[in-house]
Amino acid sequence: MKTIKARPITVENFHIYGDFVNLLNPTGPHLGDFYRDPVHMHVSGNMALTFSPLVVHKPEKPVISQVEYHNTTQEACLCLDDDTIIHVAPASKEPVPEQTEAFLVPKGTLVRIHTGVWHFSLIPVNKETAHVLIVLPERIYNNDCVVVDYTEEQQMEIVL
Repeated sequence: MKTIKARPITVENFHIYGDFVNLLNPTGPHLGDFYRDPVHMHVSGNMALTFSPLVVHKPEKPVISQVEYHNTTQEACLCLDDDTIIHVAPASKEPVPEQTEAFLVPKGTLVRIHTGVWHFSLIPVNKETAHVLIVLPERIYNNDCVVVDYTEEQQMEIVL
């Protein structure tokens, strides 16, 4: 099985997939203690944004076996209580597992993923269970979520 190394998330290495802000240690333009507009998220038409809790469990091995993307919207995720790994691949019509990258995301960091970028759930690093906030338009998981299972040859393990 192929392996990929998870590396720390930075503006330089993540910008083609989206952007992020560490809410626990903010930096950048601010008005006193208010750090203004660090992440912009565009969504589908007039749909309402929803804020959905997701409980993720640390797998025995962090293997990428499944990916998804959304055609009409971006997605944001924020792990509240653990550092996590996010895996992403460039937007494309068909999956591109050979272009997958993995990033270490400090807890409290909101990550916004561009429309069409292949991704899946965050993976906890230290704890057995982590609590993630998912931000998507209402019911987008039901009407705009393309999920693909990787073949055994396409699957890869993430190493730290």
